[in-house]
Amino acid sequence: MIDANEYAKRRNEFFDLLDDNSVTILFAGVGKKKSGDENYDFVPNKNFYYLTGIRQENSILMLVKNDGEKMEYLFVDEKDEKIEKWTGYKLNHQEAKDISGISNVFVRTAFEGKILAFFNDNERNSEPITKFYLDLENELKIGEMKSTQAYKKELEVVHGLEVLDCHELIMGMRMIKSEAEIEMIREAIASTELGLKNALINLAPGKYEYNMRNIFNYTIYEDQDSDLAFPSIVAGGKNGVILHYPNQKDQLKDGDLVLFDVGAAKNYYCGDISRTYPVNGKFTDIQKVIYEIVLNCNKQTAAFMRPGITLKEANEFAKMFLANECFEKGLITSKEDIGKVNYHSVSHHLGLDTHDGTDRISKLIPGNVVTCEPGLYFKDLGIGVRIEDDILITEDGSEVLSKDIIKEVKDIEKMLGSKK
Repeated sequence: MIDANEYAKRRNEFFDLLDDNSVTILFAGVGKKKSGDENYDFVPNKNFYYLTGIRQENSILMLVKNDGEKMEYLFVDEKDEKIEKWTGYKLNHQEAKDISGISNVFVRTAFEGKILAFFNDNERNSEPITKFYLDLENELKIGEMKSTQAYKKELEVVHGLEVLDCHELIMGMRMIKSEAEIEMIREAIASTELGLKNALINLAPGKYEYNMRNIFNYTIYEDQDSDLAFPSIVAGGKNGVILHYPNQKDQLKDGDLVLFDVGAAKNYYCGDISRTYPVNGKFTDIQKVIYEIVLNCNKQTAAFMRPGITLKEANEFAKMFLANECFEKGLITSKEDIGKVNYHSVSHHLGLDTHDGTDRISKLIPGNVVTCEPGLYFKDLGIGVRIEDDILITEDGSEVLSKDIIKEVKDIEKMLGSKK
């Protein structure tokens, strides 16, 4: 778990990125409508959560930097036993303090008054506030009919302030993971491995894609304090060439491959793993050729990832490796044709989001966690292969965090063959 001291340290570092005489407002957000009077499960704005550890809907973080002084305020819903009977327990002020490390905790209804106080000349004995920072990520709801974009316009009109976007500032911080964050990702990967093992125990011709998906999902939900990082993808045969295959209703056939793109999450920290298996437990010759190309690319690219390398360079490395191997094996007639069978990037940052603030031109530095996911997709052969691992950039290279999730042909065939 991440403790209050780390959240306080993050806020202090964030303050250093802000202009003086400014106010920053971050909203946890509100649930989004699903249908009728039903909402999707609430997930807090991850930038708000990153600086507070608070998961509760309607909560607000206010950071004031004025004449060099740093002030922190947290606003949470007032406890109401009648409401709690319907929607569940609400944090009291002490609990919110203990989680976030913020001493000044108020009821949410006090928020507007606190804002106005910083614009009241009679109450303020310091330099005037000249700038506001908001997280202006698209569609970030802060009320039933209100977004941060709408709040930005309101602040500009009512107070005549310059409103700046702090989204990229926080995303830049999030790209460098602490030891506690890395441990959360390790736990998410371990949970993902458990889900894959349980799915493989049941893998056999005649089963359906949704059977494998449901077994994986059930395992994750049963693993204490785990959730899904994203909707699980299980794609058999020809469906494996569709990157975000949505239907998962087809039967798994003898002689086909099945591609898993799955991940668990621990305290919102994500694992993101892809593995490809033979449905009947044995790779055909052509499947093995394609699989080994992808596997070797996965290993070589992971080794190539290190401080000073950009994701763009890693992608170019992987693309060239695949092009050379596919041309040499006669799978494509020209190296320039590689785009027809490899049509996605090899990496993105990973953390509180599955695609965590990816910057493709900045050089990797220690503490970055990225994916390594080469793939080859031959629609005419009904073969899609992707092998994805999660990589920690270290001081002198990289560490494959998901190295324990089997991917060698001999290990896969041995595990699947042991069921017979």
